[in-house]
Amino acid sequence: MNTPSTPNTMTIDNFPLPIHTGAIKPDWIRAAQDKGFNIVARVVDRLHLALQCHQCGHMNKTRLFTLMSAQPLCANCVESVWRADAQTAGLELLHRDPTHRHYGIYQLPCGHVARRQFALIKRVARGATGLRCETCHVAVEAAEARARGWDLIRPDSEGKPNYRMYRHPACGHTQRIARPNMQTGRVSCGGCGKDWPAAASFIYAMAFTLENGRDLVKAGFSRDPASRLHHQLKRDPRMPCELLHAVAVPTGQEAIRLEKRLHKELKQAHPEHVVAPAVYRNQIRVVSEIYDAALTQTVLTRLGEIEAEIERSAA
Repeated sequence: MNTPSTPNTMTIDNFPLPIHTGAIKPDWIRAAQDKGFNIVARVVDRLHLALQCHQCGHMNKTRLFTLMSAQPLCANCVESVWRADAQTAGLELLHRDPTHRHYGIYQLPCGHVARRQFALIKRVARGATGLRCETCHVAVEAAEARARGWDLIRPDSEGKPNYRMYRHPACGHTQRIARPNMQTGRVSCGGCGKDWPAAASFIYAMAFTLENGRDLVKAGFSRDPASRLHHQLKRDPRMPCELLHAVAVPTGQEAIRLEKRLHKELKQAHPEHVVAPAVYRNQIRVVSEIYDAALTQTVLTRLGEIEAEIERSAA
C-alpha cells in the first residue's frame, strides 16, 4: 500500500523512505519503461529506485542493479497472482509468511489455517496436485485407530512417514504401527496380544563361513535364534556357522525396534563392511543385514550395551 509522503520522504508499503537527490540517468529510464515501470525517484541511497508499475500503479523499492540486469517484479501484481491462484484452488490467501518469502498463510475450505508454498498452490490451481489439511487428516487417522481399538498418539518416533505411534487403551501399551496395517486391522498389541509382538524374543549375532572361506557376521531378531540359524538361514547344513550371542528381549515388538536401530547405526558408521546380497545369496537364506566379519566385535559390543539397557529398564 502507498500512502502520502513528506517532502523529503516517499512511503512505499507503509515504510517512509528518504529520497536520494542523485540524478536519474536516461538509460535507467529507458530500461524501466521497457520493463513495465516508471522511475519516480531515487530512494534510500544511490543503489535504490522507486518504480511505479504500469499495470497497477503500485510503487516498489527496487535495486538499481535489478532494474539493469533482470526483470523487476511488482509486489502488488505478484500478490494478486497469489490471491488469484488461491481463489482458483478454493482457498483464501490471508497474508505472506513473514519468515519465508516463498510461503503464504492460507485459510482452507475446512476453515483451518495452513502454511503452504506459493508454487504448490499454483499447482493445485492447475489441477496438477491436491491439497490436504493436516488437522483434518489427523482426525481421520485418529478415527481409523479408534475403529481398531487404538488411540493415535503422535507421528512416528523414528520419523518414518508411513508409521504412527499408537496406544492400546486395553493395556496402556504404546507401539509403532504402519498406518496401512492399522487401516486393514493387521495389528497385534505388543503388550497384551497373543501374536509375535507380545511374545518374548531375542536379538542375536551369528557367524558364517562361506564356501570361498570368507567369514561374515549377521545381526537379527528371532523368538528362537538357534532354530532360525540351523533350520531357516543355512542352505547347506554343512556350512560352518555359530550363534555368537543372543540377548533376551521382553517382546517381539521391542526386539524389532532395537534390531532396526542397531542396523541403522552399523550401516551409518561402517558402510564399508556391509556385504552385498550377491555374495551370500546361494548359501544363506536372507537378503540383507549381513556384514564382514571384521565387524564382529563391534556387533557383540553393541549387543552387550543393548542387554545392559534392557536390564536397567527392568530393574
